[in-house]
Amino acid sequence: MGTARYQMEHTNTDTIGGRLLYISHSKYENDWPSLLHTHPFSELFMVKSGRGSVQIEDAEYPVCKDDFVIINADVPHTEKSSADMPLEYVTIGVEDLRFSFDGEKEHTIFSSGTQQGSLLFYMNTMLHEMKEKNTDYENICRNLLEVLLITLIRRIHFTFAAAPSSQVSGECLKLKRYIESNYMHELTLDTLAEFTHLNKFYLVHAFTRHCGCSPIQYLCQVRIQASRELLANTDYSIAQVAQSSGFSSQSYFAQCFQKSCGMTASAYRKSHRNCGQ
Repeated sequence: MGTARYQMEHTNTDTIGGRLLYISHSKYENDWPSLLHTHPFSELFMVKSGRGSVQIEDAEYPVCKDDFVIINADVPHTEKSSADMPLEYVTIGVEDLRFSFDGEKEHTIFSSGTQQGSLLFYMNTMLHEMKEKNTDYENICRNLLEVLLITLIRRIHFTFAAAPSSQVSGECLKLKRYIESNYMHELTLDTLAEFTHLNKFYLVHAFTRHCGCSPIQYLCQVRIQASRELLANTDYSIAQVAQSSGFSSQSYFAQCFQKSCGMTASAYRKSHRNCGQ
């Protein structure tokens, strides 16, 4: 009987750190508006199938099956899917880790190539464990995340550092995410203050200092961006666009859109359609 035995050297027993917040599976079914948003944590996702693009700040990057994307905390981004080849991907949110890439970039996109099988296995297993929540599932997910990150480091040679978020900026970013996810509903300053458990006057001050505008101004910006997407990509009536974007009335929508975009919603739709021809 032949035996091959390999001894552990124990030269590096440090853990990578970071905290796994969530893992999700998404598939485009013509049901999500593509809006720039931010997180107070880093996000990693792998495309399982389909085609589309990732917009990161002002630039847009094509993605397809087997592509892997890492985006640092607080970086504006969104995903866009091809209509005929819908995107399907798995996403992981990791807190208290910030990645360093070449050229001082805040993101990286690469094809997983021959490691596609192992990377997808780690992510699918975490997804299954988080869904089923069997005994010690958190330990399994924590260890799988570490294996995943080490595998990625070997593949693209990036580094990382611990990066705890400040409490105030974390609250503001949490509120931004809440607005980005609920802009289509009726939201008031009282509603937002109740969500954050903060005094509404302090909330306005802190949010404005951190984000450069008040919570209500940011809500309006998100709604205008959603309406622009609907005007450009659907045949909804102006009234339907206003309602779907969360505006209380068509007249208020018209007023906000004109002020923000310098033209009417109908003119925006016409100019966008003409540009696409």
